[in-house]
Amino acid sequence: MSQLSRRSYDSTTHEKRLSKYRVTDDDLFDYVLRVAILGHLTSSKVTDVHTRATEAKEKEHHSKLSGAISQSIVSIGDIFKEIRDGSKSVKFPEKLLKVLEQKLQSIVMGRDQAHSDQLTRRTIAVFYNHFMGEGFRKQMKENRSIEELILMFAAQATGVLRKEPTLVDDAWKVELNNQIAQFIKVLRECLKGLSHVSPELNSRLDMYQSKLAPRPLRESGHDSVTRDRVDSGSTAHGMNASVQDMAFVMTVAKLFKIPEHAMQSEVDRLRKTCTDKAALVDLKTCLKNINAGSPFPGRREDFSNDAAWNQWRTLETSHLSQLVVAMVSLNPELAKSMQSDGNSSYASGARPGSIYSTSRSDSTANMTRHTSTASVSSRRSVFSGIAGDEIPDTVLEGVDLDEEIPIGHHFTFIPPNPKKFYKRLVEYCLVADLELMFSPEVDDADEVPLTILSPSHVELINECALRWRIGQPYRAICFLELIKQFYERGDVPMECVPEALQTVRKALHDLDIDKWSIQDSELLANVYGGLYTIFLSSLYHSMDSLPNTKVSELQPYLSVLDHIGESGLIGRFEADINNRISDLEVRIRDIATEHYKGKMQELQSAPGVNRALPLLLMTDELEKTAKQLDKRFPDPLIGRIDLVSLVVQVQVPLFVIDLQKSAKKLLESSTNGPTPDVPIQDIFSLYRRTKTLLSMFEAFCPKNHIEFDISQFFMQYVLHWLADTDNKTGQWVHAAIAADKFQAENAEGHSSSIVDLFDSLRSSITFLQDLEWSDEYQNARFFTSLSKTISKAVEQYCRGVEELFMAEMFPRPTDYLQPQKSSAWLEKAKQLATTGEKKVDPFNFRPESCVKLNNVEAARKLLDNMYNQMQVDKITEILAASPPVPEKVERPRFLFTVKIVVAENLVPLDSSPSSQLDTFVTFSDEAGNRLAKTRTIYETLNPRWEETFDISVDKPLWLMCSIRDRALMGQHDVVGRCFICLNPAQYGDFLTHDVWQNLESANQSNQGRILLRISMEGEKDDAQFYFGRGFRSLKRSEGDMMRIFIDKMTPVIRQSVSRSVLKSLLKGGSLGLDYNKALANVTEFYRSAMGSSASEVQIPLPSSEKPRVRPEELSDIEIERAIVPLFDYFDANLQILNTHLSETAKEMVMLRVWKEILVVIEGLLIPPLSKLPSDMKPLSDKEVDIVFKWLKFLRDYFHANGEGISLEALQNQKYRDVLSIRLYYDWHTDTLMEECVRAMQQSLREAVPVKKRVKSVYNQRNLGTIKERKKEKNQEKETSSGEIILRILRMRPGTQEFMAQQLDIMAAVRAEQERSQTVQLQRKAQRSRQVASQPSAPSMQIQT
Repeated sequence: MSQLSRRSYDSTTHEKRLSKYRVTDDDLFDYVLRVAILGHLTSSKVTDVHTRATEAKEKEHHSKLSGAISQSIVSIGDIFKEIRDGSKSVKFPEKLLKVLEQKLQSIVMGRDQAHSDQLTRRTIAVFYNHFMGEGFRKQMKENRSIEELILMFAAQATGVLRKEPTLVDDAWKVELNNQIAQFIKVLRECLKGLSHVSPELNSRLDMYQSKLAPRPLRESGHDSVTRDRVDSGSTAHGMNASVQDMAFVMTVAKLFKIPEHAMQSEVDRLRKTCTDKAALVDLKTCLKNINAGSPFPGRREDFSNDAAWNQWRTLETSHLSQLVVAMVSLNPELAKSMQSDGNSSYASGARPGSIYSTSRSDSTANMTRHTSTASVSSRRSVFSGIAGDEIPDTVLEGVDLDEEIPIGHHFTFIPPNPKKFYKRLVEYCLVADLELMFSPEVDDADEVPLTILSPSHVELINECALRWRIGQPYRAICFLELIKQFYERGDVPMECVPEALQTVRKALHDLDIDKWSIQDSELLANVYGGLYTIFLSSLYHSMDSLPNTKVSELQPYLSVLDHIGESGLIGRFEADINNRISDLEVRIRDIATEHYKGKMQELQSAPGVNRALPLLLMTDELEKTAKQLDKRFPDPLIGRIDLVSLVVQVQVPLFVIDLQKSAKKLLESSTNGPTPDVPIQDIFSLYRRTKTLLSMFEAFCPKNHIEFDISQFFMQYVLHWLADTDNKTGQWVHAAIAADKFQAENAEGHSSSIVDLFDSLRSSITFLQDLEWSDEYQNARFFTSLSKTISKAVEQYCRGVEELFMAEMFPRPTDYLQPQKSSAWLEKAKQLATTGEKKVDPFNFRPESCVKLNNVEAARKLLDNMYNQMQVDKITEILAASPPVPEKVERPRFLFTVKIVVAENLVPLDSSPSSQLDTFVTFSDEAGNRLAKTRTIYETLNPRWEETFDISVDKPLWLMCSIRDRALMGQHDVVGRCFICLNPAQYGDFLTHDVWQNLESANQSNQGRILLRISMEGEKDDAQFYFGRGFRSLKRSEGDMMRIFIDKMTPVIRQSVSRSVLKSLLKGGSLGLDYNKALANVTEFYRSAMGSSASEVQIPLPSSEKPRVRPEELSDIEIERAIVPLFDYFDANLQILNTHLSETAKEMVMLRVWKEILVVIEGLLIPPLSKLPSDMKPLSDKEVDIVFKWLKFLRDYFHANGEGISLEALQNQKYRDVLSIRLYYDWHTDTLMEECVRAMQQSLREAVPVKKRVKSVYNQRNLGTIKERKKEKNQEKETSSGEIILRILRMRPGTQEFMAQQLDIMAAVRAEQERSQTVQLQRKAQRSRQVASQPSAPSMQIQT
């Protein structure tokens, strides 16, 4: 090595760029030179062999055609036998088909001079037609198998050549080999222009081409002496050549800067050491080391699992075996000089390809060490892909594994630490190429590869990697690690790193990382971790230009970081990476803060008195910045750093802080006189811009929250006005009622109070509308609040009017003093002793009462007009479509509607069988506060109230329901009481529930039962809900007033159309009784009740008086005369109603009276439906006829020859149900039972009960929805004939058991149908909630 010391290698720049830990330069030079000499030896042998083969073919072509065919024709099936055996096929790039199509077209058209032979063009043309077929192209795109492509060409070429007349006998077979070889050459030419071509694909094509190329006739016996002579002298010829003829050696000389004469001396020194025999020994040593478990080239401990070890061992053994076979085939003398081993076999495999170039460079002759002929060092062996037992015997004879070769690291060409030497070599080449790149010899316009390495250095590195058994994974990692180091020092540009990563990506694609050695995997993880840290640091410094950072500035770093992050190999560095990412986020926040403060200071320093202007301009700047960043970086950087979120997360809170600091000054500036310094329009614009920023903050920073109540900040002006309006509403109501004399002021019949109240409310709406609030959502909130005030005013007005109305309907004269206890009972005893029946005092109505009812009716119309004026539906839509504003989390409230329907079988407080009760119902909460109270129903044990109350709760509420008997004096006695819980969870289906509650007294005895109809809906803060409550208040007040009107008329109706009157009409009078006089006395009695006379007539006649004989048939006049007192009463009172009620109210009252008449007549004919026995007796035929004639007379009275109520309204469903009673009234009991069973079965089959949802407040939000609800209600189906028959059967003896059975069956079936329907409704509601994606309970509860 003395000459090495004299070489000119003293570049200080070169030394500075080398790694700190490295092998010595002398050792590196020695082993690289050895590999270069070996590369020259093998390439020269291949050239000589093929030269001799070509000469032999030319001399003996005609005389030895048959022999040549037998020796040179290679079976296509043999070439691709590995495909049939299932070994791995190498896929060609997808773009090859497009390039090949253009190449084939060029050959067919004669534009390619390299393939101008006519026979070749004809063969290519036939294949081109098949190649362009859609089916074949689709198949090739799917499998991308290079072997199938070659086989298809061979099939097409065979058909052409067999028909060629110039090819006699078997000459077409020789030409077929030639044509296939030409096609493979075309494929190689196409692959040169493509990137990312697998080295294995190039190696495999080289192997196929070498098999198909003409070979020397080794076994024919001709020219054997010449062959042996040439072979034996080939080594001497290669080693005696000048170093100028050794391409590899010259590359080494230039790399290490060794003069030519010194390099010649080094080659001469290594002549005897670096032989092909020594190379063969190295290969066999590697094979023995693998079998013996030696550390080099690898052992089981180097891999994490058996599968990885087995795969590596198979591939490595295959590669080594191929190299052994190739060397023996090139120099058969090696086989003679070494003991053969016939038991060895080698699996198929492939030699690793280059990682530094996508295809081999063969364009520069003096930089490439081989030509298109086969070379052991640069391309696949001619026996590549053939199993050991498939290798020809002549070759196997020259291969052995000498048992005397020692196990261990005893190599001629392989250094002691191959990976360290390899890394040092690559680093050396990179430094040399970088020096050349920056030298004056290279022009700035010249293209420089991103891999830095020159083609000659790439060839040298690949040759060393092959001989030193450096695997593809390590080669890729080593190159990446070196590029990383050079990039850290600033020696290579950033673009080189992605190129180096591409080599690693390809290595990972070719072999899964779990099949890599442990050392390589850990090394890759370390390199990736270091590279990730470096680029995070680069990303950190590139943030200085925020918020004007461009995508192009960050994209190079992001692509590298994303690739490394997706690999999943940097998990061990997660803690350090998290810290660096946290530092990066802090950096971004700091820069965003600095940018905001600088901009705000600039805006605030501008002259002017408008303190809102800087804030407005700042909102524009913030929104512009956020939109710009969001457009440039829509996805988080490296999947974790959301740039726009970090900027918004900092800048928007800073803006809110500045806004809060300016609150007092803004308020003062906006209210400092008629022309404030800050116009109100700027305040509203500032609100709008601030809300936009907050929405943007919520979108980009969903996990963060700003403690800022924008409603309190901007709404205080309007909210103050709304609160003041709400406080004044009570005064408006009180003043309007106090000033009203309740005298009709126009044709509609209402008085001044309702006009005054709604004028005040309408002025509030006008004021709010005149504000022209620019934000629709905020405007809707304002009107929602005002709607609540309006609803409150309407409810207050209804309560006030009802109190006055009740005082008029139940007068308490000032001169009336409640009698003492003894005198009160004495008065009661006198009344009972006077007659067998209680005297009915007809009630006369007052005009003021009618005006109050008109006011309620007028209020409904005025409220409906206000609903349209406020555009409540549009307001509700805006609220529903707008994002919710942050509000206090409050417990949801629920509105329960409790209807007190009826009580049954109440027990009198005394033991008298004829005792009756005057009952009313009260509701009390847990604290004893009264929540509701009904009117009193007199003289019945089965009272029906039909009164509804609303109770608002936010949690389960227990109520005590008490039924009391009104007393003349003292406390009202409790008839019975029960308890019920208004639990929102229990009524969450939002359906109406009929709840029967048993009543108990103090002694726990059963006192009957009461029916409560309970429903629930959620309260919601929107305008429709408040208007609905207002309309409901008016509707209930109207209903309560009309019910009082009817209640005052009902006693007269019941006494005038009763069984006693009916029997008196049919019963004959005693002698001397004047029938007409008696009737006149009855009429006089009713007239006296109306104030015409003070005389009284007792009904019925004394029992001692004998009945007189009556005619068998009564005339219509006599029948009508029996109810003349009722007609007289109607004439007197309905005239008042007709005069003072509005048309709408009058019609409603008349229909309610008519309904009450139908109920009374129905009760006259049949008892109510119940399981309990009834003491009511059926009427006779004559009595039934009289009752229905009374019904006809009353219908004609209310119709009044078309001037009254229409026949359509009078002959309603209830009227038809009453008429149907006559059909079954006289049927036999058994027949009735049969018909009942049939009718009930049909009814239960056809009429599925519809359990409707609660009549929500939203159903009553305006007159339109109220009319729709009423129309649906009027479309009810007629009552089942089975129920009418059951009520008739209740008067028949012996039917109780049958009735109980039918009622139980009917109840069970209906309950099951209702349960099924409830489940369906719940499922439908659940689907609706999922579609609406608004799971809040209150919003669900108010659905109509």
